Amino acid sequence: MEFTEEQIERYSRQIILPEVGGAGQKKLLKAKVLIIGCGGLGSPAAYYLTAAGIGHLGLVDSDKVELNNLQRQILHFSKDVGLPKVKSAKEKLQALNPDTKITTYELRLNSENILDLVKNYDVVIDGSDNFPTRYLVNDACFFLNKPLSSGAILKFDGQATTILPKKGPCYRCLYPEPPEPGLIPSCQEAGILGAVAGIIGLLQTNEVLKLILGIGNLIVGKLFIFNALRMDISVLSIQRNKNCPLCGEKPTIKELIDYEQFCHLRQK
Repeated sequence: MEFTEEQIERYSRQIILPEVGGAGQKKLLKAKVLIIGCGGLGSPAAYYLTAAGIGHLGLVDSDKVELNNLQRQILHFSKDVGLPKVKSAKEKLQALNPDTKITTYELRLNSENILDLVKNYDVVIDGSDNFPTRYLVNDACFFLNKPLSSGAILKFDGQATTILPKKGPCYRCLYPEPPEPGLIPSCQEAGILGAVAGIIGLLQTNEVLKLILGIGNLIVGKLFIFNALRMDISVLSIQRNKNCPLCGEKPTIKELIDYEQFCHLRQK
């Protein structure tokens, strides 16, 4: 593929980087990334991936824009309240960069539809806000051997990790069991500083760009933890669990399960 004059100008600040160059920019233009959630994490991720020239972006979200979203979900404006988030997001992203193809999925992910979505993309960003979806996305990416960037935020805290199936620990290695129901509050219950969502969402974006370009060091086998109040940053090592029911030596999970039920089993 040859660059147009407009593309050379648009991506010039990336192309002049020795680690990117013209060959790297072509990789980005050919890449396909699926983003789960168009909220606090998915919004900055989608914006910067589109700006970077990702060729095809898939957006998954079943929610509509609410006024309380606007404090952190930068793809949505006041006029968008009441619109599906994927529609609001697509409008801004297409205006930002027409090079990027935007495909929207206004649906709630489940064990019946996720494999058909994930299989069409090179890498997945999980910006979801609940444990059933996080386990579901982790398992689907493992079965399809798709790289996954996983992030989470709450109050002034954020964390992220990059998961390469069969090459490092998965989400279940980090969290073998979901927390007790009610133990960890939601952002709706405990709050979230908007800038924290941006920081973690962009960290996930940076990981995906490096992965596509084949440069730098990924946080595989590591958990990046950030606290905005103390300005603390720590990186913890995560070991692959040989007893993991998904990626361990004797796996017991061979197919997608009922994740809503799994995340409430400990309530009994």
